[in-house]
Formats: sequence, structure tokens, C-alpha cells
Amino acid sequence: MKRLFTLITVLITISLIGIIIIQYSWLKNIILIRQDQVVDRVEMAEFEVVEALVDEKLKSEPSLPADVFPKGSMDELLKIFGPATIAERFSVEDINKKFETAFAANGLKGAQFQFAVLSSQNDLGPELASPNYMQFYEAGQLDTADYAIHVWPLVSLSDNEANMTAPQEKLVIVLYDMQSFVFKSVRWTIIAVVFFTLVIIAAFYVTVRTIITQKKLSEMKTDFINNMTHELRTPLATIAIAVDTLKNEKVIGDKEKLMAIGQIIKAENLRMNTQVEQILQAAQLDVSQVLKDKQPLHVHEILMKIKDKFTLQAEEKNALLNFDLTAAKDLVSGHPVHFTNMLSNLIDNSLKYSKEDIDPVIDIQTRNVKNKIVITIKDNGIGMSRETTSKIFDKFYRAHTGNIHNVKGFGLGLNYTKQMVEAHMGTIEVQSTIGVGTTFTVSIPLV
Repeated sequence: MKRLFTLITVLITISLIGIIIIQYSWLKNIILIRQDQVVDRVEMAEFEVVEALVDEKLKSEPSLPADVFPKGSMDELLKIFGPATIAERFSVEDINKKFETAFAANGLKGAQFQFAVLSSQNDLGPELASPNYMQFYEAGQLDTADYAIHVWPLVSLSDNEANMTAPQEKLVIVLYDMQSFVFKSVRWTIIAVVFFTLVIIAAFYVTVRTIITQKKLSEMKTDFINNMTHELRTPLATIAIAVDTLKNEKVIGDKEKLMAIGQIIKAENLRMNTQVEQILQAAQLDVSQVLKDKQPLHVHEILMKIKDKFTLQAEEKNALLNFDLTAAKDLVSGHPVHFTNMLSNLIDNSLKYSKEDIDPVIDIQTRNVKNKIVITIKDNGIGMSRETTSKIFDKFYRAHTGNIHNVKGFGLGLNYTKQMVEAHMGTIEVQSTIGVGTTFTVSIPLV
């Protein structure tokens, strides 16, 4: 079973890693394709803007036959009859609006850009430019990954001499935050890939955790069944021996022996009934019923009753029970039976798991912390490991004590205790060191 579980885990892990690698490669290819698409659409939009600017410029210029005027006089005539340059014909707002329209039409809405119109005949700076053009142009010279600089000549394709001799200009476009724009355009794809990858990882985690939990539950139930079988066999065997003894003629004639054997049978029967009742109570425990039957209780009075209850058991083990009840307020709302049982279980555990060579010393203290009463039960017993303390509140779990089998029980006591503490709106914590002892701390809200 262990090998099969390991094999399943390894295979699922390899499959998961493979799926993640494939998804990463696929996503990377999508981004590269999207980058190429963005570049193509940007060039198409820029071409449309350039074409529109040149067309409008040409419509505003006079159409005159070149052979009517002396050679070289066309430039002077253009200055008289109308705007001869893009910079003179359009404003920054006009060109900016044309770019936004073209980008939106090509699926590039929100693209960040700056532009400038320069004269091809001199390098004295832009004739017309958007506000932050120079800043982004200089940055684009250094960062070619996140910036793109495109230069378009603003020339007429007409053959007539007037248009051919018109002043030559060029349009420079600087696009920035290109990577951010590409990622934004595929963000839903990225989100979907990440989401479903996390779903697969979560499913894998839940699957493995469920298998581990089921495996632990199976082991715990097996231990419980074995332990229960042992616990029930002992009184049954004792009763069987007692019954066989009753058949002895010597015993039949001895009234005292008959009474003693009868007491043994009765005690073992009571013990077996108690064990069965404990199992049934754990199976049928209704926390909601506990909440309904709450009433005002004084914790100190309950602890004094528990002290009387454990007097004989403490004397048998030569144990010392120290009660330091310093809490000024001890009134809580609780179920009288279950509240008593949950504290009794903790003291009973301290007595059960005491050292054989050292007399048990159990300190029971109370104190007030804000609006709560804190009950501390500290012993000098065998203690527990960190792994054990993390599991002792699980149903059917019992701490491993090697080959020692003198501690009876089904692993239900502390699980019941935790359920009762939580039913009383409280908390329970445990601190333990192997060979030193254990401390249980229970906090219950005051009325």
C-alpha cells in the first residue's frame, strides 16, 4: 500500500510538472504571436494616419500646371496660396486624434504613443511635437524592448511638379509600454491559465491530503478495533474463568467465595458496560444538545467535586493533587455533566500517563484573563513528542508508549474533551516535553 501510494504521488507530480511546463510554453508562444500582431497592427494604423495626413495636405495645396511658371518659382507660389507643410496644416490635437482613431480601429485602443513632425531638410528639431516627445524619444533610444520608434516620410506620390517640389517632412512615432500593452491584451488568457493551473495544483494537494488522511484514519480505526477487542476480551475472559470456578464443588459449598466471585463478575460486567457506553456516547454525541442544556456553573465548585472523585485513585498511585484556585471570577455557562467530564478527563490522563518511578504531582490552577477563566492542569508525567501533541485530539488516536499496555482506553477521551471545550465557546492548548510532563490550558468565557 505504501509503495502504491508513493508511486501514485510520483506519477501525479510528474504529470503536474509536465502540464505546467506545457502551459508555460504555450503561453509564451501566445505572447510572442501577440507581439507580432501588435507590431503589424501598429504599422497598419501608422500607415493610415500618414496616408490621411498626406491626402489632406495635398487637397489644401493649389493644383497649378508646372510649365506655366518659370523654373524655381513654384516654392514662392506655394507660400502665397496655402500651407505647404504638415506642421502648418495640422495641430498636435488633430494628429493625436487621428492616431487614436486609427489605433482603435485596429484593435489597439489604449496604446501609449508620442509623435513629432520633422523637416527632412534640416535637423533643428521637430516642427510639431506632442508634449513629452523628446523625453520618450531619448528613452526609446536606450530601451528597444519596451519602446518602438517608427519613422515615416510624409511625401506625395503624385508626379506633378508642384507636389514633387513641396517641402519634404517625416513623421516620427514613439510607442512606449509595449510589453505592458501586450500583456494587457492577453491578460484574460494569462488569468485563465494561472487559475486552472492553481485548480490542478489544489486538486492534487487535496487528493494527496485525502489519501494520507484516509490512510491515517484506517490505521487509527485498526488500532481502535484491536484495542477495543483487547479491552472487551479481558472482562469476558475474567467472567468466563469466574463462571468455570463456580462449577467447582469446593467453591459451591463456600458462601464467601461465591460472594467474592459474584463481585468479580459484577465488576467486570460493569467495566465492560462502561466501555461500551463510552463508545456509544462518542458515536452519538450531539454538541447542539450540550448548547441547549447550559446553565450557570461555578468552576471552583466543579473542581472541588472532581478532587473528591479522584481522592481514592490518587491515593492508589501516591499522587499529589495541588489546587491553586486564584481566579476572582469563576461563573461560566455550561452543561453540568459534560463540563465536569471534560476537566475530569484531563486529570485522569495526568494520572494514567504518570511515571512509574516518580510519584505523580498534578497542579490545577485557575486565573482570570480579560473576560475568561483559564484552567491549567500541569503534571510531571512521561510527556509527549511534538508529533503526538498535534494528534492527541483526533478521534481514536492514542499516544504510542512502546510495549507498555497498562494504560486503558480507546483514544476518545481527549477528542471528547476538545469537542466539549469548543461547545462551551472555549479553547484548549497543550504543551508537553518527553520525560518532563504535560500542561493542558483550557480557556472558557465568563458569564
